[in-house]
Amino acid sequence: MSDTYTLIKGRIPVLISMPHNGEALPDYIANKMTEQGKKVADTDWHKDKLYAFAKALGAYIIMPKYSRYVIDLNRDPEGIDLYPGANSTELCPTTSFDLAPLYLDGENPDQAEINHRVSTYWQPYHQALKTTLIDIQAEFGKAVLLEAHSILSKVPRFFEGQLPDFNFGTADGSSCDPELLVALQKLDYSPYSMITNGRFKGGFITREYGEPERNIHAVQLELSQRTYMQEPSCEYNEALAAEVIPKLEQLVQTLIQFSQKKD
Repeated sequence: MSDTYTLIKGRIPVLISMPHNGEALPDYIANKMTEQGKKVADTDWHKDKLYAFAKALGAYIIMPKYSRYVIDLNRDPEGIDLYPGANSTELCPTTSFDLAPLYLDGENPDQAEINHRVSTYWQPYHQALKTTLIDIQAEFGKAVLLEAHSILSKVPRFFEGQLPDFNFGTADGSSCDPELLVALQKLDYSPYSMITNGRFKGGFITREYGEPERNIHAVQLELSQRTYMQEPSCEYNEALAAEVIPKLEQLVQTLIQFSQKKD
């Protein structure tokens, strides 16, 4: 256990990571932020609630306490752009998805502050993530990582029009066994739309830890928030969530079946 993240240990070879689920801001950072920044509007809201069923299934779950506005756990710590040519946010974001400034004038984090956040928040989460995947693979012979994300269905900064509902990313097929991706593609997502390796191909975590040659398989799901929230607010919609949760359950069950299949 850590004061920057929560790790729930499971009993099956599936780990669900929710790196943008955190909402907290340290006081010293919040005091430098705009009112917009303090709202942490770009959180992947309610992922822990949406995937509550996975804990009962025995999945491992890891999620941070602090907001992605403190540091984005799904970015390369060296600041390397994951989507060259596309608009994207930084390791320590300075603007929100709608391009509003997150910090008061002159208060953007400098390199020393960024380095501090990497060591204080980024590294502990990634060390736990890496160690847990290694331990799962050692115990079960295979490990499957689900990167659980969500985003507003319309974010002009990142994509045109409305995003599909289920957006799977496997780093263009390099982060997991092709058999797993095929199994996910064969599931019935209706009435929701689904795409693989479209606008979202998997962030740093999927690309860094997905090593199918070592029997560690990673898949990112970017779920449109229109499927379970009252957009554009951050309000959880119980009726909508009740419709999409069975689809998430079948997805996680597919990951479990793959993780337990003998090679």
